Amino acid sequence: MIRYPFLKEGTTIGVTAPSSGVKVELHDMLRLSFKRMEREGFHVIYGETIWTQNKAKSSPAQIRAIELNKMMSDDQIGLIIPPWGGELLIEILEYLDFDNFKSKWILGYSDTSVLLLAVILKTGIATAHGTNLIDLRGDFSDNTTAMWQSVLSTKTGESIIQYSSEKYQKEWKHSDPSPCVFHLAEQTEWKAIQDTNVKIYGRLLGGCIDVIRHLIGTPFGDVPHFQKNCVNNEPILWYLENCELSTTDLRRSLVQMKLAGWFDNCSGILFGRSDANQPIDNYTVEDIYKELYEELQIPIIYDIDCGHVPPQITFINGAYAEIEVGDGKGSVKQSFNQ
Repeated sequence: MIRYPFLKEGTTIGVTAPSSGVKVELHDMLRLSFKRMEREGFHVIYGETIWTQNKAKSSPAQIRAIELNKMMSDDQIGLIIPPWGGELLIEILEYLDFDNFKSKWILGYSDTSVLLLAVILKTGIATAHGTNLIDLRGDFSDNTTAMWQSVLSTKTGESIIQYSSEKYQKEWKHSDPSPCVFHLAEQTEWKAIQDTNVKIYGRLLGGCIDVIRHLIGTPFGDVPHFQKNCVNNEPILWYLENCELSTTDLRRSLVQMKLAGWFDNCSGILFGRSDANQPIDNYTVEDIYKELYEELQIPIIYDIDCGHVPPQITFINGAYAEIEVGDGKGSVKQSFNQ
């Protein structure tokens, strides 16, 4: 059974850095994010880890784990949002006190998706893959990003629909700040292998493939156990995004997931847009998607609003989803079914 947290109006947001913290020269971005959340009516508390960054992490693994454990067991905190992702979140998993985690939302993406996937698989508590805190520092959010609050405020047993964005950001322009952080200029187009009009149903799981693949074979990546014991063997609908993997490394990772049984009883796979999908020896990411389709015989959707090429839809790990794609547009209906 899935446990869905509920975002209450005016709740306290806990900000901790289970992966990367924020260097001194970027602390103003954190403060702007706090002010934006406070304008939205939230109360913000933060740990010490967010202010430091050295040797590719905010703090040593056990310090990061202690701070996260404290926030996850604090009844006053209703939502946890790390500043952003990073590289080495996986180091803290063995120190996390999953048995004492309270039902509350964790929101983020990139390296944070290691935590999101581990929590849903270990505890059955739904987690939210979407915007990070730093990207909420603008005067307002674009329509796609802004849906995070509505999604996290959906009650158990209810449903919510999100739609593909109109435009996406091709490149960051930090020297030309935007009131909504992103510079959305390129036309969004959701694509599918084979059929142009697709409908898929299943329980959502996913994240950044660069990092969640490392949960394979660990106590934190037992997808078959989750599928059998938490969702009554309903098919899994995967959403994946590639941050930095080469085309061949992406292929290796997908084959590894397949061999590990992660795609057994799978209804489809959604892939986010990625700058990393560059051809190697004429081997393109579209080749990978076609091979996966031929091997698994399930729908493959790509260039969706997910990951490091914003904006992104808020996907709930554990939710029952209905995905519809046609004419370059898409919709995601998520039902908070237990």
